[in-house]
Amino acid sequence: MSTTTDVVPVLDTSDVDNWIGKPIVFAEFWDPCNATDIRRWVQAMDYANPLHWDQEFAARSKFGGIVAPQSFTVAMDYGHGCHPSCVGKIPGSHLIFAGEEWWFYGTPIRPGDKLVQERTLAGYKVTDTAFAGPTMFADGDTVHRNQHGALVAKERATSIRYLVEEAAKRKVYDKGNVPPKLWTRSELEEVERIRLAWIKSNRDGISPRFVEVKVGDKLPRRVIGPHSRVTFALECRAHRQNIWGTWRWNVPDGVYDPAKDDAGFGSDMTYDHEARKIDPREGDGLHAGPSSGHINPEKGEKVGMGGVYGYGSSMNAWHLDTIAYWAGHDGYIWHSKTQFRSPAFEGDVTYVDGEVVAKHEQSAFGVPTVEVKTTMTTQEGAVILKGTAQVQLP
Repeated sequence: MSTTTDVVPVLDTSDVDNWIGKPIVFAEFWDPCNATDIRRWVQAMDYANPLHWDQEFAARSKFGGIVAPQSFTVAMDYGHGCHPSCVGKIPGSHLIFAGEEWWFYGTPIRPGDKLVQERTLAGYKVTDTAFAGPTMFADGDTVHRNQHGALVAKERATSIRYLVEEAAKRKVYDKGNVPPKLWTRSELEEVERIRLAWIKSNRDGISPRFVEVKVGDKLPRRVIGPHSRVTFALECRAHRQNIWGTWRWNVPDGVYDPAKDDAGFGSDMTYDHEARKIDPREGDGLHAGPSSGHINPEKGEKVGMGGVYGYGSSMNAWHLDTIAYWAGHDGYIWHSKTQFRSPAFEGDVTYVDGEVVAKHEQSAFGVPTVEVKTTMTTQEGAVILKGTAQVQLP
């Protein structure tokens, strides 16, 4: 029963309304990427495809050298891909990633490439969730072009913006002071067996033929983890933006960029842009700022996540990489969409299962494609991601 003391939580979106459809977030990397950036990325994503790290193997391939996986595109961007979906101040708020949709345009990323981005806030909706009551699902678009002006990819990122106090009260992700799972030696050996079998499943990059693939075909099972604060930190550092001094604000004359404005986060979850000029840790995405809850359990619990937790951008990369590995060197992902149901938490492992669910002789991309569905689950069977991709095969 309602009483006069009940307080209905209100998510104030009025400032967000000012930025819908406008160019925003004018951050740009100083330097092109190099082969080590690509190697660092696949190492952090535990993606052992030799095409992306082994110089001799890659030189013998059709690519003639190391080439980036399609998942690496997000590491060529500022803000883990989600920044254009989280501008505007919402007092008392925080955010987590809800999903990604990608369109790719046939232009690979190689060492020496430099991408430039155009970013806009596409819009949002507010709905009531068990997690935090009134919750914003905001879409931000990023268009990626290389130094030659070639279109590389477009991403639509969806962020969940919510009231910290309400999420902390509801404790949806509360672990009840249960520590992360401790794995036995035999359990770890089984995880490693599945991991190694997946690595060996298509190390040579042989692509299945379109005519031979059947609806219902299963992809080899992949496992990632156990996740830890160390693996989360490695994932963070694989994003080029989180390396000291790699990017700059490049706002055009006469344009106002809200990207550095107070978004309504708590004081201990906000970047200090002046302090970072002296101490770069104040803006490196790990020690300070809204992402610091990923490795700081007190901050993670404070924003309603129950402790340290993984990155949505990594989950999307696991989805893309798993499908790309199966598709081989002659395969290509034209479109991908994922929904995040839960983060990956410390102590858990993530199983990635894939299945061919459709074949399209005539696709919207001008080539025959197969549709692959992925599902990510924990060791307890809880679903943390569902995704699909349209994949070209020879």
